[in-house]
Amino acid sequence: MIGFFALVGIFGLLALATLWGVSRTQAQFPPQGSFLEVDGVRLHYREAGTGAVLVLIHGSSGNLRDFSNSIFAPLSKTHRVIAIDRPGHGYSERPRGAWPDPERQAALIHGLLQQLEVKDPILVGHSWSGSLVLAYLLAFPEDAAAAVLLAGATHPWVGGVAWYNNLAGVPLLGDVFARTLVYPLGSQTLESAIAGVFAPNVVPAGYSESTGVILSLRPEVFLANAEDARGLSEFLAVQSQHYGEIKQPLLLLTGEEDNIVPAWNHSDRLARQALNSEQVSFAATGHALHHVHSARVVALIEDFSRRQHLPLRQHDSKAADRAERMIAPKATLGAH
Repeated sequence: MIGFFALVGIFGLLALATLWGVSRTQAQFPPQGSFLEVDGVRLHYREAGTGAVLVLIHGSSGNLRDFSNSIFAPLSKTHRVIAIDRPGHGYSERPRGAWPDPERQAALIHGLLQQLEVKDPILVGHSWSGSLVLAYLLAFPEDAAAAVLLAGATHPWVGGVAWYNNLAGVPLLGDVFARTLVYPLGSQTLESAIAGVFAPNVVPAGYSESTGVILSLRPEVFLANAEDARGLSEFLAVQSQHYGEIKQPLLLLTGEEDNIVPAWNHSDRLARQALNSEQVSFAATGHALHHVHSARVVALIEDFSRRQHLPLRQHDSKAADRAERMIAPKATLGAH
């Protein structure tokens, strides 16, 4: 009996430590943008610039600050750029009920963009959000000009997900885990996890402090992130059967040494299905290519956007060049 009360006391202290840590983290990394409600869900977004619209959507364990420290500012010099916290991440609410899969999250983002009176955006999705961007193109083909996938997840995989994502899905136990152990343990292992995402590249100085990645350790966000991870492969097994229906131009940017979302299982397969696509591969680069090669990624997105928004009379004269580009072998960019 004494051991039981001691255990309860320990978990009580861990829960208090989590509450204190969450409060401190949110004070350090407050919302950067504005809020709009879509279908009863409050979404957080940030925008800047004018011109053709680019919509930036972050990946797993992230938030819109991931772009603030990489490509948001330079792109906003030439475009109207909107970065969005996905539902349940950053400061966006999570819909109640069943898992909001990529299609549901895409619908919420579509509603947000409609409220912002966005026309013909180019969607840019990193990692997990590759699935969301493609779901958006399939569900709303008339409401997006094109898309860019940054190491985007597109197809199912073998091997499941990390143990802590599975544990988070166990009724009651997962909730206790998220509210007691995740924040204190995650705070100690966060830097090594980030290093794994960047490998073989070096993590930029001040990355954690500028991106607020620790926001992902808050209980509700952790549970949302784990749910997104657990459901994605099965969802993509179905969605990937429809990629041949995508007509919009796609720009697929990948790192040759990305072992988290490897190109051979994702972008390479997508390119064989969605024929209006271009691939660019970065040599000696891992999963965080928009941080490691920010300037080059910005230049590629700007060039891609420029070609999508050519005056109509110029499109016919460029058709042959685009067709040749689509069937040409993928380019490889050396590290620089």
